[in-house]
Amino acid sequence: MNTSRKAAVEEFVERMGLVAEGDGLPRIAGRIMGLMVIEGGPLSFSELAQRLDVSRASISTNTRFLERLGVIERVAQRGERRDYFQLATAPYVHLLQGPVDRMMKAHAVVAHARDQLSVTDEGTRRRLDELGVFYEELGNSFRELAKRFSRDE
Repeated sequence: MNTSRKAAVEEFVERMGLVAEGDGLPRIAGRIMGLMVIEGGPLSFSELAQRLDVSRASISTNTRFLERLGVIERVAQRGERRDYFQLATAPYVHLLQGPVDRMMKAHAVVAHARDQLSVTDEGTRRRLDELGVFYEELGNSFRELAKRFSRDE
């Protein structure tokens, strides 16, 4: 890899770590994802630790986290005992599923509160209705976006 490409990859990986951290995710998870977007994989556990200059424990923790999110997947290499990882099929669809689930749960919480409170105050009812519509529409938007990404894959 030439020096300018290597520097560009390193910058992208680092910035993806900061993006992830800004979203409340571990910085290392963002860096792993950034590297996987560039390289695709499969990359071994050791290669990830070496390329990102982080401990094997950190790679272990964050690859498990990204696997649970559906962003990367563990794959076997014939004749190898080591674990390898690659970018999952439709990783962005999987990333959108968490927000969809959270928005639908929030919508249900608002609907339940509205039912339980038997709201007679017009202002309270309007604010609860508005919040419920917000969560429902945001969840629906994320769901539609996920469908678009799944068709593109």
